[in-house]
Amino acid sequence: MKNPRSIEFNAHALTLHWNDEPAQRISAHALRMQCPCAECRRLRLRGATPVVPRDIAVLEIRSAGYGMQLVFSDNHARGIFPWAYVAALSGFALGSM
Repeated sequence: MKNPRSIEFNAHALTLHWNDEPAQRISAHALRMQCPCAECRRLRLRGATPVVPRDIAVLEIRSAGYGMQLVFSDNHARGIFPWAYVAALSGFALGSM
């Protein structure tokens, strides 16, 4: 299983350091827009998008073993982001470092 060796975060972005790959920086907004919880997935499957403030922040990262659960400033904390899912979000990221 692919796990980051470390994660740095501030309120508006996470930087994941992967083994043998460039670091990946993802904005809190991109993470919230791509939340994998059932409610957000249902919206995206119906062609809608979650309403997310541009200044959304990550308040907390909780370990979920195979991924992480993020607590956002809009009180959304339902999704667990598996590591493989996060790694695949590079197209939604702020870019690799």
